[in-house]
Amino acid sequence: MTHDERIAKIRGGRWIRYARAEAINGRLEDLLERPKSHRMPNLLIVGDTNNGKTALVNRFLAQHQPQAASDGTTSCIPIVSVQAPPLPDERRFYQAILSKVFAPFRPSRTAANLQFETVQLLASVGVKMLIIDEIQHVLAGPTLKQRHFLNVIKYLGNELQIPIVGVGTRDAFNAIQADPQLANRFEPELLGRWTMSDDYLRLLASFEVAFPLARPSKLVQRNLAQKILNLSEGTIGEISALLTRAALDAIESGTEQITIGSLDGCGYVAPSGRRRAAIGAI
Repeated sequence: MTHDERIAKIRGGRWIRYARAEAINGRLEDLLERPKSHRMPNLLIVGDTNNGKTALVNRFLAQHQPQAASDGTTSCIPIVSVQAPPLPDERRFYQAILSKVFAPFRPSRTAANLQFETVQLLASVGVKMLIIDEIQHVLAGPTLKQRHFLNVIKYLGNELQIPIVGVGTRDAFNAIQADPQLANRFEPELLGRWTMSDDYLRLLASFEVAFPLARPSKLVQRNLAQKILNLSEGTIGEISALLTRAALDAIESGTEQITIGSLDGCGYVAPSGRRRAAIGAI
């Protein structure tokens, strides 16, 4: 592998398997295969920012791509994934769903018309699951709008008889709890911050295998593992960003391994440090 190829491999995206993500993926698979019923179970994936929620959802979506008919047209879209609008706005929510399935619509249409089009179209393309990312945005509006938007989610689940998966920060749990009926249907799954554990050490070992360095870094050594944990503040996105920078530094400097020195000198700034710098710049 050439120098440039190794740099490209390190910079390229990668999926690192770990037990918690695999367990949640298994729950998603189970929901996707559930037969339709009048009271479908739902899932709420909760975690801190940059802690693997989006990567997990994107991997699941990649495993369940739209299926093409014999004439080349799309015959089935098993999963539709949308981001909740910044405010609990019913019309914008329907528009986002229709855009995801490439359906033409007039933005000026009423919420009732958009709702009808959304339900009809999702049923016609065989949607089996609706994923709503950043679902904590529900809390951005007044209480009346929050309740109305939650009723919209409940209506879609009931009408289509499909599971709904909410994804968001810990505020998402509060958003769902605002409606007792939804709270009973959404089972929370937490992607917590990493701590020093066997699972964390296995994660580091997987990262080390993924990086094409000439010398072993032995990331599972206690002092190195603790340094990575402290700098990253325990989220997988930050662990990945830190190790990527350190691996690139190891190639460019010729050391060919990640060390305490490369972790300190690779230019990575911890999330709390970035927040302090941003506040100081205001």
